Amino acid sequence: MKNNVLKVIIPVIMIVLIIVAVGFRPASQLTWYGFDEGIQKAKIENKQVLIDIYTDWCGWCKVMDEKTYTDSRIVQYLNAKFVLIKLNPEKDGPVMFNGKTYNADYFAQGIGVNGYPATAFFESNAKLITLVPGYLKADEFLPILEYIGEKRYNDIGFDDFLKQREKN
Repeated sequence: MKNNVLKVIIPVIMIVLIIVAVGFRPASQLTWYGFDEGIQKAKIENKQVLIDIYTDWCGWCKVMDEKTYTDSRIVQYLNAKFVLIKLNPEKDGPVMFNGKTYNADYFAQGIGVNGYPATAFFESNAKLITLVPGYLKADEFLPILEYIGEKRYNDIGFDDFLKQREKN
């Protein structure tokens, strides 16, 4: 009798563990979308967009992926406020932006990218907010995310935002 019960219980427990492991994304991970899918998702969810513009050969891009984008504070804030897109201008195919098709390199140049990594922020309606060039440590990146995520750029300059943030 005990053997029969164990034969049933053990597979059930294994199935439950597999479902739990596969069904839930750990809070420490980010979900990145392709360009077209991410822009559409942002419109539907009325979320701002962060585009990580990188290349395969860029060492600082890799460091930002390994250090900045894995910081728990960054992950939590990005998951709550933004739709995330990765764009490799050297490899990605055409992108659809505001009803027009561009090759990825032309799009990146058009928004001002002249080095990697670069981080572009857009409103949910695809209006460019700003482009931030270069590698950013998590402690440098978080205030930028808060400034944009809280839409403070509509009423205060970034330097004043930082001063207010330091007071709190």
